[in-house]
Amino acid sequence: MKKVILITGASSGMGKEAAKKLILEGHKVYAVARRIDQMQDLKSIGGVPMQMDITNESDIQIVVDTIIANEGKIDVLWNNAGYGLYGSVEDVTLEEARRQMEVNVFGLAAMTQTVVPYMRRSKSGLIINTSSMGGKMYFPMGAWYHASKHAVEGLSDCLRLELKQFNIKVVVLEPGFIATEFGSVLIDNFAKISKKSAYAQMMNKIEEGTRKAGEGNSSSKPSVIADAVSKIVRSKNPKTRYRVGKFAKPMVWMRTYLGDRLFDAIVMSQM
Repeated sequence: MKKVILITGASSGMGKEAAKKLILEGHKVYAVARRIDQMQDLKSIGGVPMQMDITNESDIQIVVDTIIANEGKIDVLWNNAGYGLYGSVEDVTLEEARRQMEVNVFGLAAMTQTVVPYMRRSKSGLIINTSSMGGKMYFPMGAWYHASKHAVEGLSDCLRLELKQFNIKVVVLEPGFIATEFGSVLIDNFAKISKKSAYAQMMNKIEEGTRKAGEGNSSSKPSVIADAVSKIVRSKNPKTRYRVGKFAKPMVWMRTYLGDRLFDAIVMSQM
């Protein structure tokens, strides 16, 4: 059945790969991101790219109004836009930390608030929120990123209960290590921090590990996420959570069952 799907963060990586798949499966896909020039290939196969800054509520309203005017409904909202801010709690400025929360949490919330009234009126809908295995666990230097994804987890759980009465389903997607721009963004973040930082040695270790992961076979292809999203969209009764990609299931299992001290020791053994 053809559905009207709105995807944020669709200019690269998981969002773009899934947009392609959903378009080719016959859905009407509105792909939004700041970098509209990187979504023209989606237009060539039948998608509708639109420029939008997830932190700009006027942009969000224009996108949603346009889709409703064109299609009369939004069946699926995939809140996928986000990025990872890395650096120690001491080194990362609060301005940067606030930006992380604005994009990963408040942008997601603003998008949801704008779309939900239309889903509620039609008494149907599906919202997919991209969290991360990092929403269930943690690594050093990722405090603000992990905080944002832990927030997405809690927000999504509450939202699921609130919207159940309107037949709107809420699904949390928890990717593991996926071959996207995430690693290069992490390294760029580190480059902004002085090499005189008290945490320089730890930063160097993490940067080295990130480079090796990018060169080796430590990440899954974005296509595994595209396949998962396609499955969620097709499902009449999707699961509340999907852990997909390299290390997602085993790392969350370790965090859940090994306890703080043992998990800390495992993580720090890699430092």
